[in-house]
Amino acid sequence: MLAKADVAKIFETILSSPGMSDTVKINVQIPRKNVLLLSKVIERGVEGKNADEKTNSILEIIPKEILQELLSVSADILQKAGLAEMNEKLKAF
Repeated sequence: MLAKADVAKIFETILSSPGMSDTVKINVQIPRKNVLLLSKVIERGVEGKNADEKTNSILEIIPKEILQELLSVSADILQKAGLAEMNEKLKAF
């Protein structure tokens, strides 16, 4: 098992590689149920819920701006699928 500092160095190296900041357009066609599930996975991952130690250490090294971008992607896919309002109602439970 790699030490937390080693994992951080590896991910910093990968994230700083040439081209990693380039914007890409992804055209994915998936059912609405999968959009809702993907959104929940992103939200829970960013919030750190149900994360094991390995995942937690990786999330700790990711800059807050990137995590915010992932939450923005989650909100965007919900909006495009017409599920933003349903998601807010589900959060109320």
